Amino acid sequence: MKTTLSYLIPICLTLILGACKTEESTFETNKQDYESYLDSGPVKTTSKYFELWNNKIKPDSLQLLSLGNVASEYSRFFKSTGDIQYLKKAEACLKRAVEIAAVGKSAYLRALARNYISQHRFKEALVLAQEAKELGSGLNETQSLLFDLHMELGNYTLANQYLDSIKNISDFGYLIRVAKWNDHRGDLDTAIHFMEKAKQKAESSNNRNLKLWSYTNLADFYGHAGRISDAYQMYLRSLKIDPQNAYAKKGITWIVYSHERNGEEALRILDAVMQRNQAPENYLLKAEIASYLDDNILQLKALDSYFKVMNNTKDYGAMYNAYNVDFYLSADVKNRAYQLAIEEVRNRPTPESFGLLAYSLLHLGQQKKAMELIDKHVINATFEPALLQMSAEIYKANGKMEKVGKLKKELIQASYELGPVKEAVIAAL
Repeated sequence: MKTTLSYLIPICLTLILGACKTEESTFETNKQDYESYLDSGPVKTTSKYFELWNNKIKPDSLQLLSLGNVASEYSRFFKSTGDIQYLKKAEACLKRAVEIAAVGKSAYLRALARNYISQHRFKEALVLAQEAKELGSGLNETQSLLFDLHMELGNYTLANQYLDSIKNISDFGYLIRVAKWNDHRGDLDTAIHFMEKAKQKAESSNNRNLKLWSYTNLADFYGHAGRISDAYQMYLRSLKIDPQNAYAKKGITWIVYSHERNGEEALRILDAVMQRNQAPENYLLKAEIASYLDDNILQLKALDSYFKVMNNTKDYGAMYNAYNVDFYLSADVKNRAYQLAIEEVRNRPTPESFGLLAYSLLHLGQQKKAMELIDKHVINATFEPALLQMSAEIYKANGKMEKVGKLKKELIQASYELGPVKEAVIAAL
């Protein structure tokens, strides 16, 4: 009997897994699920709460609580609209709060550090986090912040040490960070396990913001794992909480575009998002979908709009360096891409930054130097499909076809994450 079961178990598992893959490949979205969210009215950039606290702030204000609350609202407006001016206004409030705080200064230092993280000013944020650590108050929150920062800066050994220092399996903050750590290590199943626990924690506390955060991040993880229908449901649950949520709508846009290959519908959803959210990366997504549809005019218009935003708005600083490297390479402005890639490595020496630098070198005809960077800083240091695709192109240019073959197998499995446009690039490897 044991022998029979030992044969049956793997057969059953194969059948179950095969059925799951078939179900995912045939999964389709339903317009009726998200249609009402596409016309959810204008984004509100004020509130009674905001007005209450904002009215208390004067030019020489010492209203510390008001400054903190108004900064929080400005940050929320930035997430809703993508307008960089709200993030800068939040920064101004928080800098003033840090200046005048005699009690609770570490909390304002952490808040300002998180603002700088959003602006990709990581090294400045690290200085603030260290200052908060020295003050001692809110040590757990500071250690969590330091984990986040060292992950952004590529200091993974330090990040792991800070993760160990906040270990608490019943804490939402720890759960989302241990999920992020396992995703970084390439253990997606474990990452999903902990993110699902974080979701349960958020739901049990009925905290709106934590639920929203866990739903959208879990949706991303599900998408990476090929669980498209689960990702779709998480994005819908996010929209049920926040009908204005641009991130969730763009998640559905990607499902419609990359999984269903319905470029027209994806553009329709994205256009609805762009009426209310002006984040520059929206133009790049629009250009990609237009490229897939062979609509060269729309693609050029979208790229031109992105360039104008980047050229006319200096407040973005280094926020879009990674996007800009790819943008300039596609526009054949190789030296500019190379300069930005060097700047990005200086700002945050992560595998992602080194990958961009290597890719820039490849386009400058320096394929051997590019491969040296890939071997030293990218391979076995990250599992991001976009970086593996760049690595495969660099190996091909150096004639390392055995390595190309191994990466190509992984990239074919990541076709959803990379999108239809990249399929031709992968096929040509």
